Amino acid sequence: MMMQMIEAGGIEPVTDNQRVADEDNLRGYYELDAIKKTKEDASWLEDSVGKAAKVIYMLLYDLPADYEYRVVFMNRNLDEVLASQSKMLERRGQDGASVSNEKLKDIFQQQLDKCIDWLADQSSFSVLQIQHLDAIQSPAKVASAVNQFLAGDLDEAKMAAVVQPDLYRQRI
Repeated sequence: MMMQMIEAGGIEPVTDNQRVADEDNLRGYYELDAIKKTKEDASWLEDSVGKAAKVIYMLLYDLPADYEYRVVFMNRNLDEVLASQSKMLERRGQDGASVSNEKLKDIFQQQLDKCIDWLADQSSFSVLQIQHLDAIQSPAKVASAVNQFLAGDLDEAKMAAVVQPDLYRQRI
């Protein structure tokens, strides 16, 4: 959703369009496979300056410090994240983790806390934390905050308009 908002606001996304929209994400994934290999090859960054890339929190550590990054860090209720992952695995006929959701939630929370602390110590990263639920409930307010964080020349009305609360399916 945030990538859709940023794109609607006027910033080009960095994506390879390999992972297409499906029942779990009706509007697509905005992913770039090369990001998973940044530790070995960060050349994708050269053509990405001034654009938006979706990077999961565990891969932020791999981004080289010789660039400046503005990270819109989306926070979502971890029970919802786990429910969403479980539903996706169920649709695909795959088994989930062999540990309990409570244990997974604890692991994710520890990893997220560690990442946020690490980001705060990195001079090449500026971070804006956004609550997923806030984006659903107050898209204009979130669009304004993101716009100000990303230089202030985005179309906030278009950003807010892409939010579709009916796509918010895994609620806790």
